Amino acid sequence: MAYLDMKNVSKSFGTLVALDNVSLSVQKGTIHALLGENGAGKSTLMNILYGMYQQNEGTIYLDNEEIDIKDSKTALDHGIGMVHQHFTLVPPLTVIENVILGYDKISRVGLQLQKAAKRFEELCQRFNMDISPWAVVEDLSIGQQQRLEILKALFRDVSLLILDEPTAVLTPQETETLFSLLKQLTDEGLTIIFITHKLAEVMNICDCCTVLRNGRVVSEVAVSEIESKEQLASMMVGSNVDLIIHKEEAQTGDVILSVEELCFDDEDRVRRVDDISLAVKSGEILGVCGVDGNGQSELIRCIMGLLHPTGGSISICGEDVTGKTTREVLNHHVSHIPEDRLKMAMIKEFTVNENLALMAYRDQQYGRFGFMNWKWITEQNIKICEEYNVKTQGMHVPAGTLSGGNQQKMVVGRELDREPTLLIAVHPSRGLDVGATKYIQNRLIQERDRGAAILLVSTELDEILELSDRIIVLYRGRAMSTMQRKAATREHLGLLMAGISPKNTTVTPVTM
Repeated sequence: MAYLDMKNVSKSFGTLVALDNVSLSVQKGTIHALLGENGAGKSTLMNILYGMYQQNEGTIYLDNEEIDIKDSKTALDHGIGMVHQHFTLVPPLTVIENVILGYDKISRVGLQLQKAAKRFEELCQRFNMDISPWAVVEDLSIGQQQRLEILKALFRDVSLLILDEPTAVLTPQETETLFSLLKQLTDEGLTIIFITHKLAEVMNICDCCTVLRNGRVVSEVAVSEIESKEQLASMMVGSNVDLIIHKEEAQTGDVILSVEELCFDDEDRVRRVDDISLAVKSGEILGVCGVDGNGQSELIRCIMGLLHPTGGSISICGEDVTGKTTREVLNHHVSHIPEDRLKMAMIKEFTVNENLALMAYRDQQYGRFGFMNWKWITEQNIKICEEYNVKTQGMHVPAGTLSGGNQQKMVVGRELDREPTLLIAVHPSRGLDVGATKYIQNRLIQERDRGAAILLVSTELDEILELSDRIIVLYRGRAMSTMQRKAATREHLGLLMAGISPKNTTVTPVTM
């Protein structure tokens, strides 16, 4: 018997069957990939294993013993840990305070920070990681925070670790460091379940792979038997997937977006955007590259009128929009795919139909004299859902009931359907499966070829390299360099993202 056996697990939410008789076997000391399209059931299955959901049917065996996981505390008591895609750290606290937060074995006898810190330092030394237990978490790099999440689980003596999209916000160098750590952990007997949409990572680091489709297991195979990423993608979607982005040379026109010497200081007077200048022409994609938290969010919010710049200027089609409201910016034929769909792009209590009408309800064809033409609106929105393969039980169900990937496709479809002159796209494919990702990426190319100017923000280097015509790299709010796509490599960009300027590098200046 395998170290972990989940047998005949089923889970329903009302009439929606999320998991249908799913079985998963994971061998001890291996890295086991869990793959599937959006809504395939991956997260539901892992949430059951980690105690966040209860299965309707099925049994779980760990190390040949049947276990009943009632909640996350029970999972941890059985040695099961989980590192979520969005970190669960408390930024103002120190590293060691985060490590022991909620850890009963320490809190019962008092905090004992010094004793806990010594044990943490021993873990760091054992796994060759240089993280001070007394450092404040918000001062750590993203890569250090990722490794801290893993160390926090190891501090609790977990024997099985679930990693959900662990490389989503890492540089290539940080990803290599993480993979070296995971290999060392499995060599010492830790078992890892690895959830990812990056097929190259599966081929590179994983031993075995289970593929889910529509809540059922469709394949379980040793990675050594997989011949290519294309084969793996086909297993996920049930048909052939073209992983190549087909793109012609950009045919650029006038400057649509111009940002000059933009600065922004937050409420604590910390400079988040520091003297950034850029320009985007019609018919081109300018990729903004950098680790999350290096000024991308503030830059975009200043452009969209969500923040007021401290200095500098912003113009769209030659008109100064510095300090204008978001509505005034949008009226310049601007579409915006925000970084956080739940907080900025949709209202989860509203229906799918209402969310798809949010950005255009003022347009004349949507209604007149305060009355919405819902028959026409619904017909248009059904077309969007069909085109972008938004899986929903109906147009009148709350958008919050959709899976994360389908929510993202709904937002992307709504914004692209408006045929913008300027598209601000922030992490447009984040959380999407390989099929949906390639579809959205090809749609962005179509928008570019139509003549739209696109400012693309992404932490995915492959996405930046595949889609961009020019690339600007941000580090701590400053532009490290701007270059033509042809001059960029993963290694070069990775160094710039970490704040390192490679020697003897020729950089093409921004064309204003």
